[in-house]
Amino acid sequence: MIDFKQILSVSLILFSVIDILGSIPIIINLRKKAGHIQSEKATLAAGLLMILFLLGGKSILGLFGIGVEDFAIAGALIIFALGAEMILGIEIFKPDPDATSGASIVPIAFPLIAGAGTLTTILTLKAEFAQVNIAIGIVLNLIFVYAVLKSTTWLERKLGKTGLDVLRRIFGIILLSIAVKIFKSNAFPMDIV
Repeated sequence: MIDFKQILSVSLILFSVIDILGSIPIIINLRKKAGHIQSEKATLAAGLLMILFLLGGKSILGLFGIGVEDFAIAGALIIFALGAEMILGIEIFKPDPDATSGASIVPIAFPLIAGAGTLTTILTLKAEFAQVNIAIGIVLNLIFVYAVLKSTTWLERKLGKTGLDVLRRIFGIILLSIAVKIFKSNAFPMDIV
């Protein structure tokens, strides 16, 4: 049954986990390397991943003998690599000259939009909210994600080169911190005092 309070709660939780606004410097950086990002493809791929996880995330991971923690650690490693790239100015994710849409799917759709944090959050939300309300929350977030992806060129012009450079380094540090947190909480679930 559709419940607007649940939809609002789910939407806000997913909005904070996806953090597409915080990913703007990463997306701009990837667009510069790849030349073009297909916003539609990235949004649809992320949406497909989220819906698949909503419908059977634990089962999908179970088929491969992977636990939610293992999946989260893998996502944390990719996020760590993106953060290191932003801070150190090194190139880890090299654009494939033959692929016209590679940067749209990896690393934008996964792990930036539908990363380990988002997918594990969706699995967690199932315990508290109705599946239909989670699905609506996912769609609302995807609409916002698409709007941000489409406006990165405009945002880049408004921020300028210096503004983007500062933002890239700040968000690189934030990404590294998020990666370390995800890694620690999944590799060492109980802190030893």
